[in-house]
Amino acid sequence: MLSTPEISLRKASIDDLKLLQYWDEQPHVIAAIGEGGWGWENELNRSVAWREFLIAELAGRPIGFIQIIDPLHDDSHYWGDVEPNLRALDIWIGEADALGQGHGTKMMQQGLQRCFIDPAVTAVLIDPQKSNVRSHRFYERLGFEFVEERCFGRNVCRVYQLRRSVWSRKIR
Repeated sequence: MLSTPEISLRKASIDDLKLLQYWDEQPHVIAAIGEGGWGWENELNRSVAWREFLIAELAGRPIGFIQIIDPLHDDSHYWGDVEPNLRALDIWIGEADALGQGHGTKMMQQGLQRCFIDPAVTAVLIDPQKSNVRSHRFYERLGFEFVEERCFGRNVCRVYQLRRSVWSRKIR
């Protein structure tokens, strides 16, 4: 049986600036997350307790990005008024040649594990573009449930939630 390289997550740093800017310009990334600047120059140098920026690597090669936030404490108030004990997750594969190979699933599994390691966390939110139908099916297969359609800035998104109880059943 062939073994596949594992996905590892590491903290993003200012050294990843050009890589993240490059990924932001890729058509498949724009289709997945929409347009809009992340302000990487500032955000990569800013350490806040409510957020993690992570680079996903496949056998040492950066292929994707994960952001995990506590939406209650996010200073941009992107999610608006939310209850405590939630996490919100953003994920994308930046390298086009890494798409469609199961890496996103592995990244999500690790991201969700990080979210739910805190026993107080009750659910994880995610907000894929309304037009990104493929991502809707991906999240639904992972156990995410549709909550509502919502506009975030110029982007029309579908908000999904994965409750801890559903996640716990899925990982057994």
